[in-house]
Amino acid sequence: MLRIAVTGPESSGKTTLCAALSAHYSVSCLPEYARLYLEKTKGFYEQKDLDCIAQGQFESVLSSQSKIVISDTDFSVLEVWSQYKYHQVSALIKEFVRKDLFDLHILCSPDIPWEEDPLRESPKSREELFELYKESLNKHNKNFIVVAGAHEERLKKSWQAIDALIKV
Repeated sequence: MLRIAVTGPESSGKTTLCAALSAHYSVSCLPEYARLYLEKTKGFYEQKDLDCIAQGQFESVLSSQSKIVISDTDFSVLEVWSQYKYHQVSALIKEFVRKDLFDLHILCSPDIPWEEDPLRESPKSREELFELYKESLNKHNKNFIVVAGAHEERLKKSWQAIDALIKV
């Protein structure tokens, strides 16, 4: 089983890339559990809710039996957001970030236009958050690539990285 996580700041093309990768490899995409959770709460959450979101995402990742798992997020999202918004990170989120659940993290650059969404909060902080994602992935020694530019460029770079892992 090969697990791929697509990560990055809000409105950086994660879901679009996940959908394209899932179609290309004929596998399903694991949705971002935070989105499902926040749709139920109408966007309201507190720091403690981040642990519920982390646990839901963790269970979703572990329950997938596909030969290739494409996840529309990883745990660095929760680590970075918790630190950024609440200035602390729970032990549970730290534990999930430390685990090696994904073979590859694809970090999406926020170099595309912001798309409004009622669940998004930080249109002006995307570059700052992007740098925090890079720091987190480096700090935890995660295997990752950065994708930027037009959708086709992102897709091609992602395919190359995933195909290299498949051949190993």
